[in-house]
Amino acid sequence: MELFAVIMAGGVGSRFWPRSKEKTPKQLLKIFGSNTMIQDTVKRLDGIVKKENIFVITNKIQKEEIINQLTEIPAENIIEEPFGRNTAACIGLASIIVSQKAKDGVTVVLPADHIIKEKELFHKTILTAAAFAYNFKGLVTIGIKPTRPETGYGYIQIDEKEVSENIFKVYTFAEKPNYATAVRFLESGDFFWNSGMFIWRTDVILEEIKSYMPDLFEGLEKVEKEINSPGYKDVLSNVYGMLRSISIDYGIMEKSQKVFLIKGEFSWSDVGSWEEVYQLSEKNSNGNFTSGNIFVDMTTDSYIFSPEKFAAVIGVDNLIVINTKDALLICRRDQSQEVKKVVDYLKINKLNEHL
Repeated sequence: MELFAVIMAGGVGSRFWPRSKEKTPKQLLKIFGSNTMIQDTVKRLDGIVKKENIFVITNKIQKEEIINQLTEIPAENIIEEPFGRNTAACIGLASIIVSQKAKDGVTVVLPADHIIKEKELFHKTILTAAAFAYNFKGLVTIGIKPTRPETGYGYIQIDEKEVSENIFKVYTFAEKPNYATAVRFLESGDFFWNSGMFIWRTDVILEEIKSYMPDLFEGLEKVEKEINSPGYKDVLSNVYGMLRSISIDYGIMEKSQKVFLIKGEFSWSDVGSWEEVYQLSEKNSNGNFTSGNIFVDMTTDSYIFSPEKFAAVIGVDNLIVINTKDALLICRRDQSQEVKKVVDYLKINKLNEHL
């Protein structure tokens, strides 16, 4: 069994404006510690996936910076999509590229911007899921036991009878719930957060795409024939131009009869907002995180980032303050999911210098 990894790194991280921009989205930033998030994602695979078996799917704008940041990965393994078509197309493209190396290789699909702390537990989860996926041809997703009634995540319901070590049959997928539903999911005990991480054999996921997304499969066949030819980029662009934007969850996982969940028993966050960053950051006795040349007085429970300009914050609580060289964000922590509205506003008003 040969193990591969596909890291999805095409997002723009609109909830992390103004630090996250099109050329330097969340996964390419140093938000925690001295590594960027994508560097941490690659480092987390040390010991279980060889560097030459790691592929990154991204876009034209971010490709050069990803190559610069991931010098240990072969540059040809940084795969450029012509434009975004959601995760089903991204995973399909990665799968036909991996299958050139090993048709029955087991692929671990990971977003580039998650925080996972216990590396050994993460490795154990991946290797257990990989062995199951290889031997039983299952599509395995990693579920995280909920610790709060979170409305920002999708959920997965399982049959509580184990089919293999720590692996369970999936009953249903649930979209991001309202608060009352999230409370019910938490209390039931058989719902898990959908982490967006998957483990499967390359030939098995391609068979499921053929069954449930025949249009995508037909497009992938055209691309596969041209992978090493001069016409590859044109064919890829033409195929992508005809694809619908569909997630792998909606296109495959909610329909397939081969879907299983392994419980991820490591601490995990998809770091979906500045509030999540605040929660994960080390804070002082007043509950504040500060970075930069900052004066703070009579202020509590706030995240204040101002590396390039002096900033003073006085007499406020529960704020996010992100002060960059060309933009300033101030918002209440409990409204940090709304930051994406700023990006929408900038796009509508063609203020591209702030994107």
